[in-house]
Formats: sequence, C-alpha cells, structure tokens
Amino acid sequence: MQAMRSCLRQCSPSWTSALQPACGYVALTSLLRLVQSDHSAVQRHRPTVVECLREPDASLSRRALELSLALVNSANVRAMTQELQGFLESCPPDLRADCASGILLAADRFAPTKRWHIDTILRVLTTAGTYVRDDAVANLTQLIGGAQELHAYSVRRLYSALAEDISQQPLVQVAAWCIGEYGDLLLEGSCEETEPLQVEEEEVLALLERVLQSHMSLPATRGYALTALMKLSTRLHGDNNRIRQVVSIYGSCQDVELQQRAVEYNTLFRKYDHMRAAILEKMPLVERGGPQGDEEAKESKAAARLLETAAVPTEPQASKLLDLLDLLDGPSGDAQHPPPLDPTPGGALVHLLDLPCAPPPAAPIPNLRVFERKGLQLNLSFVRPPETPALLLITVTATNDSGGDVTHFICQAAVPKSFQLQLQAPSGDTVPAQGGLPMTQLLRILNPNKAPLRLKLRLTYNHFGQSVQEIFEVNNLPVETWQ
Repeated sequence: MQAMRSCLRQCSPSWTSALQPACGYVALTSLLRLVQSDHSAVQRHRPTVVECLREPDASLSRRALELSLALVNSANVRAMTQELQGFLESCPPDLRADCASGILLAADRFAPTKRWHIDTILRVLTTAGTYVRDDAVANLTQLIGGAQELHAYSVRRLYSALAEDISQQPLVQVAAWCIGEYGDLLLEGSCEETEPLQVEEEEVLALLERVLQSHMSLPATRGYALTALMKLSTRLHGDNNRIRQVVSIYGSCQDVELQQRAVEYNTLFRKYDHMRAAILEKMPLVERGGPQGDEEAKESKAAARLLETAAVPTEPQASKLLDLLDLLDGPSGDAQHPPPLDPTPGGALVHLLDLPCAPPPAAPIPNLRVFERKGLQLNLSFVRPPETPALLLITVTATNDSGGDVTHFICQAAVPKSFQLQLQAPSGDTVPAQGGLPMTQLLRILNPNKAPLRLKLRLTYNHFGQSVQEIFEVNNLPVETWQ
C-alpha cells in the first residue's frame, strides 16, 4: 500500500500531459482500488481525475468516469454532479448511459434538497433522456408526488422543458404525468421560485396533442399524454369538448393498449360522468422508500405468495380468492394453521362418538351504524365464511329517510397495509328519499394475521343541491370481525 501511494504521488498531477495513456490508465485503476480503503487520500486527486474525463482515449475516460462516480459524497455532490453533467453533454454515446445512470444514483444517495434533486434529474433527462435507466420516470414522478411544496415549481419546469423539446421520451412522459396531475397549478399565476409564466388552457391542450401526434412518441408516451388530457378534464375550467374529441379519435387506434385506454375514457365520459372527478382526482402524497425498503417489500410479497399456497392447500375456492386479492402486504409468520387430525384408530373413534357431528353455527355478528346525517344513514353488516375464516364480508347499506334523493353517492374505503381490501361495484349511485330502496355495496377484507381491524371511509354525494364529502374512521368494529 505504501509503495502504491508513493507511485501515485510521483505520477500526479501531470498524468494528462507527461504520461502516456497506458500509464494514466494504470494510475486511475490504482486509485479506483485504493478508494475503497482510503477514500480521503484519493479525494486529493479529484481535480486531476475530473480532467481525465475529457481525454480522447476511450478507455482512459471510462476509467476516469468510474473513479469520479466513486468519489462523490455528501460534501462534494454539488460540484461533482456539475462536472459530470458537463461531461454528459459531450461524452461519447457509449459512455452516456453509464454517466447518466451514475449521476442519478449519486443524486438519489446524496441529494442535499428535494429541489436540487428534481433539478438534477430534469437536467439529465433533458440532456440524455434516451440513455437513462428504465426506472428514472417512476423515481422522478414519485419524488415530485412526495414534495407537495414543489408541485407548482415542478410542473412549470417540466412544461417549459416539454415546450422546447418533445424528443426525449422519458422527459416527455414525466412532463405529461406532472401536467395531468398539477395542471391547475400551471395556470395559477406565477410561482416565486420560477420566472413568470403565463399559460392558457388551449396552449396546454395543444402541447399534449402535439405529443400524441408526434412520430417520435412511443406508445407508452402517448398513453401518458392521453391520461394527462383526461385528468385535465377535471382540472381545467373550460369546455371539455376538445378533450372528448381527442380521446374518441384514439378509440380506433391500432395500438391495442392505447385503444383500450381511450375506449375506457370514452365510457367514463358517456356513462359515468358523475364519477369522473372522483376517479381522476390527484394521486395521494407518497413517501419514497430506500433500497432496503424495496427489498423488504419484495421479501414480504414472496412470503405472502408462499403463505397463499401453503396455508390452504385443500381449499380451492379460498385459494382462488387469495390469488384474486393478491394478499398479505407483510410476512405472516404468526398465521395459525388448523391442528392435524389424529390418525390413530382411537382418535378416530373419539371423533366418531363426539356428537353432534356438525359444529354449532357461529353467533351472528351484530350490525353497526357508522354514519347519519340529515336522514342519510350508513350501516355495516358482517359475515365471516366458515370455510375461509380470514375473510370478512362487509355489506355497506345506505338508506335515506329525508325528503330529497341522495345522488352521485360514492363510498370509498381504506384499510391498514397488513390487510387486503376489494370493493365490489355498488348497486347504484342514488339513495331514494322517504325510505326507498337502499343502496348496497360489498367489501371483501382478508385478515390473515387476525389483527384488530380499522376502517376508513370517504363518502361523496349530493343532497338538497349541496355537494357533501365526509371522511371518518371506524374504530369500534365488533371483535368478532377479526378475532
């Protein structure tokens, strides 16, 4: 190690001028090996390493790129990222993917602020969008979605970038997603963190139509743009006829996935227009998870699938239900299995003489009223199928004793992550007045760990000419629903 350091001191800082490419390559390789054991010693040579990025020899610049990425830390991330972004703009095509990927990884690990992180990814997408990793789009949308204070800033930056260039497909996809989610913020005056930007609704729609019509747009990009137009139908205040016309055109598109999406959106306009605003509302804020969290999630899903096949091997109907719901967010080591039957003849005789043969029926679970306002009542009834004890069926029944119909009624539910919830379609969206026919909806909840159940409900409806939204949590469910 001492001999290597002595050699490095003799070689630097005149590699680029006095040494042959082979000698420079050997020196960079030695530093790359040394950086794992003595990071601070290699940091002293950082300016020379950055200079080697611009060497005409491809092997030398590649080794310099690897070493530059290894030298990035929280103290120098701003300066090193700036150098690497400058190199990305002029580097050979065969190095562009590695450079872009390295910058994105460094930004994920050492970003000092969320705004700097977003700006860094945007610059990479603008410079080398076609060379970035496949998960860059999802990572940036998740980052923007979780930074509520930067929604207006992000949508303005992305709109400006999209207006200048629609050739970088990952950038176009992120921009279309962001415009669809936060297009209303794009039209709300100026943002303190950006230059004043005056945008009209027609300009936004025209830009997304341009993306749809461009021969450079991939089918996935067109899907982002079409969904953005659909979401803008609930964000903008103008007439939606232009959006409906564009969506209807793609109902006969040759791309099957895009055609299916357009047909579903057309159906939403024609048959379920009263539910369009609720279906297309903004995505909830999300928390970004690190690599460790991702690995834990993968392990949890693998354990869930294993439990699905092992817990109920003789119950085909229950297995189908478990497959349908894709259950169990976390590993269920505590799941209880039925005790094995005694195979001995004596045990069989005891079971034979243990009368009555059929087990007594379980006591019914009491119903629960969870909501009441101006004659509108919401009641929950519960059933636990004996063949699938982990499954709970909840029937939500809405009745109306007032003098006016409750219209556009939508009931949405949420449960903790350790549960799995499936909402069936409601019997209707109107609860007639004066005790008319009630509206019902079935919820299927699987609780393999027998954890205490908490249920969060959101009701939206119109009553006596007023739009009402109620969000509440049900914490007093009978213990029979989960024990």
